Amino acid sequence: MNVEHVDVVVVGAGISGIGAGYHLQKNCPDRSYVILEGRADLGGTWDLFRYPGVRSDSDMHTLGYSFKPWIHEKAIADGPSILSYVRETAAEFGIDEKMRFKHLVRSAEWSSETSTWTLTVDVGDADDTTTVTYTCNFLFMCSGYYSYKGGYEPEFPGSDDFAGRIVHPQKWPDDLDHRGKRVVVIGSGATAMTIVPAMADDAEHVVMVQRSPTYVVSRPAVDVVANGLRKLLPDRLAYAITRRKNATMGEFFYKQTRTKPAKVKEKLLQLARKELGEATVTAHFTPTYNPWDQRLCLIPDSDLFEALTSNKASVVTDEIDMFTESGIRLKSGAHLDADIIVTATGLQLVTIGDMDFTVDGAPVDFSKTWTYKGLAYSDVPNLVSSFGYINASWTLRADITCEFVCRLLNHMTESGTTQATPRLRPSDHDMPERPFIADFSSGYMQRMMPLLPRQGDREPWINPQRYSVDKQLIAKAPIVDGVMRFASATRDERHVDSDRDTVNA
Repeated sequence: MNVEHVDVVVVGAGISGIGAGYHLQKNCPDRSYVILEGRADLGGTWDLFRYPGVRSDSDMHTLGYSFKPWIHEKAIADGPSILSYVRETAAEFGIDEKMRFKHLVRSAEWSSETSTWTLTVDVGDADDTTTVTYTCNFLFMCSGYYSYKGGYEPEFPGSDDFAGRIVHPQKWPDDLDHRGKRVVVIGSGATAMTIVPAMADDAEHVVMVQRSPTYVVSRPAVDVVANGLRKLLPDRLAYAITRRKNATMGEFFYKQTRTKPAKVKEKLLQLARKELGEATVTAHFTPTYNPWDQRLCLIPDSDLFEALTSNKASVVTDEIDMFTESGIRLKSGAHLDADIIVTATGLQLVTIGDMDFTVDGAPVDFSKTWTYKGLAYSDVPNLVSSFGYINASWTLRADITCEFVCRLLNHMTESGTTQATPRLRPSDHDMPERPFIADFSSGYMQRMMPLLPRQGDREPWINPQRYSVDKQLIAKAPIVDGVMRFASATRDERHVDSDRDTVNA
């Protein structure tokens, strides 16, 4: 059996995996790497989702890469523009040459005797695969946190009786024609908020049915400050300034929601009332929870509000009783007529690439591990996963995670070690447990929480989800910290406690 060996395997060719490729090439040029991608093309989220209006709800100055300026007029970009940017980045830096498509990693087995991961990989289409083996010294998981097989779809009684079409945004059919049709969109998350105005122009009418309200914030799609800076400064400098501005403002706003929730809530509702009026906001846009206890929904240029005020769309807050032949019956007894039902009910979340992991023959249950800085796992060697922010742009955290990986790899080279494993100190064993994502009650994340590692109450066993804190904890703190243990083999494991941290340079 042929086995291909590289120093680093990156799993996933989406926005995180491409960023990983750039950082490895720049900061660890002597390390060989490959990017394994289960799908047929790069782009991850931005290649997968094809529903009407697909876009980011983060600005591209923070969702974009630190090393690749976003130079387009709109800061809130549509999906095709983001995919083009990601593809351009991969081609510009030769990262696409390191990609292997239709390579789905099924399992990863760690051996302390050889300091290697052995990966079992299915190659080819789903109905015609061959199995190949890769080995690597370091595994960098950049595959996101949701399943690419399909979204979360709760069972609705009577769905088989519905005479029209039922579609989920993750598997949007190319032949779906909604022109002149009555459309019901189930859900009140970011996807629903995007689909409703995008379909409203051509549909007869679109109804968004939600079980409970969500905070909705309108934001200009164009960042006038960013565009003004680009006229005065080189693109790279203008981009860096805008990136810092937006990251700082975003974190300040999030901090306000934690310290002054009532004040922030009233401000958000006040802004919505100016667009929709008191009655509509009270009935459909006043959540019972505080801002950022669940994810806020950002809409560009009030597009959802305009669809509602123009009567092209409407919102119903109620629970679904059942599907009928002609639509949906609600618990209140009302009936929504529909030709098309869109189940924007969320993602099916998975943990660490939806793969099986073993360490020296023992299966790894990540829910029993402790998170190390929100990127590695107690007692799991030579493994880092990229997990972004739930309250800011994903790429901000993915970027500094890549910096950490490169610093770690370079330290291992300089210290002559081949294994890096986070291990609890004696004083850590009585830590109180907290969920991986604390103080966040969105249903999609709560469904995933039992699968994720725990966090403690002290560094480095925390996942702050704050960019300013993470920049210090992940990108700047010494690699040699008394927790990350370095070894060359199981039999001669040694704790490296030298102050020599040359990788920080």
